[in-house]
Amino acid sequence: MLTNAATKPLPGPKSFFGLKNILQLSQEGMLNFLTDCWRQYGDLFEIQVGPQKLTAIIHPDHVRHITIANAQNYEKLESYEPVRKYVIGDGLVTSTGDLWKRQRRLMAPFYTPRGVQEFADIFLRDTLTVAKRWQDLAAQQVQVEMFDEMALVTASIVLKAIFSTESDRDILAIKDCVETMIKYAGSGASNPFQLPDWVPTARNRQYWQARETVHNYINTVLDARLALDESEYPNDLLSKLITARDEETGERMSRALLRDEALTNFFAGYETSARSMSHAWYALDQNPEVKANLHEELDRELGDEVPTLDTLKRLPYTLRIIKETLRLYPPAPMYAKDVIEDDEIDGYRIEKGSTILLLPYFTHRHPEFWDDPLRFEPNRHAPEAERVRHAQAYHPFAAGQRICLGNHFSLLETHIMLAILAQRFDPQLPSDYEAKFSIEALLEISNGLPMILEKRETSCIASCIPSS
Repeated sequence: MLTNAATKPLPGPKSFFGLKNILQLSQEGMLNFLTDCWRQYGDLFEIQVGPQKLTAIIHPDHVRHITIANAQNYEKLESYEPVRKYVIGDGLVTSTGDLWKRQRRLMAPFYTPRGVQEFADIFLRDTLTVAKRWQDLAAQQVQVEMFDEMALVTASIVLKAIFSTESDRDILAIKDCVETMIKYAGSGASNPFQLPDWVPTARNRQYWQARETVHNYINTVLDARLALDESEYPNDLLSKLITARDEETGERMSRALLRDEALTNFFAGYETSARSMSHAWYALDQNPEVKANLHEELDRELGDEVPTLDTLKRLPYTLRIIKETLRLYPPAPMYAKDVIEDDEIDGYRIEKGSTILLLPYFTHRHPEFWDDPLRFEPNRHAPEAERVRHAQAYHPFAAGQRICLGNHFSLLETHIMLAILAQRFDPQLPSDYEAKFSIEALLEISNGLPMILEKRETSCIASCIPSS
């Protein structure tokens, strides 16, 4: 796109080669640094970090420009190279161009609102299993780390959904290895001075061992699956990926792409849902009136019954809590795009080769689009409110044609998890607890989320959970 010669340079913190910015980021952390920049420079500003120029995008109109109106000028190129190289290869999150279009076309039918209902039994079964374990922990008044609790459930769910994995040992091993791979990619992206990956440092060896474990596991499952007749395939995502054919070419996915897409689904599917649920427990603890309204809906509509897909429809407030959690505490508080050609936004020049940083964490707190934006109010997501809202004022799953394919999967999963667990338990934080939020690649609570599991008196969990 040709830009007007009169375009203005972007505002933002200026220093030689961004050295002052690097120092401030290391001292303040990304969240505090970006918050200060937003207050000082407004909705559109540039941050130089060494040779890299980052353009922060907050206003919903600008989000629309990047993700919809001029989306062809913004792609996942260099900014996604660490994730592409070290975690998921050419999976749907990182692929581009014709490959992305083909993969999206092949996989979209599995992730429609109706398509994800096939996984509801897994969501129910695994959540009821953790509820049974929580019953014992609640009786002992044991303090748990809530993110770990939620991560175990969501990792189990997504591995069963992808591979029909039932082994707790496999689930834990793959979860830990993928976390190692994610941390390695993130640390390499944030620290350009680390030694190359081929140098046999402890960190590098740990990464390559984790990668080998994950790839060997997927390859073993693939070998076993491909040795079966298709009529014997279990009804899981891997089977769907293997048998999917491109309507235009008749081709199926290559083995390498099957591995990459399986990894992508795990990478994108377990940690973000675990964070959504953890943040929901935090929000409920901090907002007793919202929690009381949730309990009232669950008691009225479910009593002691296990929710079903039909009864979930009678739990709109429960789902609104999930959506409001994603507004105030989005697991992915930022996502990047690379600028292909010079562009212009509101008279400011957007330079070719720079990186766009879209910031839903701040868009979701923008006072022009959210009344009393720091207040946790689930009814912001009532149908009538959603209809009149700026479409890009809320983008926890990104926006435009590259909106997260698994958004319906995640919303159904967390709706079921919150309904079952809040029906039976009332997790509580210590009275002197104060969360310390930070932004790394994802939204973190750096001091953890220690909670005591209080059993709700209305619960009859023992009668609801089938014995194993």
